[in-house]
Amino acid sequence: MTDLESNSDSDLLVENVGDVRILRLNRPQKKNALSDRLVVGLVREFREAARDADVRAVGITGQGGAFSSGADLSGGNPAAGADGPDHSRDDLDDLGAIGRLVMGMRIECDKPVIAGVDGIAIGAGFSVAMCADIRIASSTARFHPGYARAGTSPDGGLSWTLPQAVGHERAMRLMLEQEWLDAEQALAIGLVGEVVDVDGFDTAFREYCAKIAEVAPLAARQTKRLVARVGLPADLESILRDEVSYAVRALNSEDGDEAVRAIIEKRKPNFKGR
Repeated sequence: MTDLESNSDSDLLVENVGDVRILRLNRPQKKNALSDRLVVGLVREFREAARDADVRAVGITGQGGAFSSGADLSGGNPAAGADGPDHSRDDLDDLGAIGRLVMGMRIECDKPVIAGVDGIAIGAGFSVAMCADIRIASSTARFHPGYARAGTSPDGGLSWTLPQAVGHERAMRLMLEQEWLDAEQALAIGLVGEVVDVDGFDTAFREYCAKIAEVAPLAARQTKRLVARVGLPADLESILRDEVSYAVRALNSEDGDEAVRAIIEKRKPNFKGR
């Protein structure tokens, strides 16, 4: 039975299907760009899923043929934290909302998290996908770290999760060479574990989430806790704080402004290192 808890006008749809909770980014008009409000909503939902004994696995995906086009800078940078009357003080610490989401997905939520990547995953959207424990891509999925193109360094835990998945050199190449990867290329280097034809993607994604939810709950939770500790930096929160600080500093630099202008004008940027 499906219980749709959020209406179709919400930026985040929460759907319970048996023992699975599926979170759907629902800003298709902006290709599911991550606003600060959306990221804070995700933080809260992962915390709630961790507390809910009826949830055995969590899926995260996007509506409208895209996973996420990255940070929505038009409404503020999610890396810098959220503001406004709807956000609790707990969401406004120096990790920023995006840092809290990393902790929520990888550490605080000990239920397996499966990302279903259909369409583009760029920048912060790429980072969120990499925070999942397991990733399934549609045949039309495309991946791009995005940050260097915007004149900045990664946030969303990507400086930790990407080398963990593909190794140091390949991670550096992906983040600095600024090349698009299609689904089969992503599969070949270990960014995703499975590619499914786009026509049956949503069904395959749901079925895989349900399969993981069938695992004995203690086995699944204890396995995630153990695996999450492998390669876990002792100073993870410090790394996430540095990611936020560096990303915001670069975005606000002259090179950051030049990167945005170059993207808009479809030309090669002229960086000056300041």
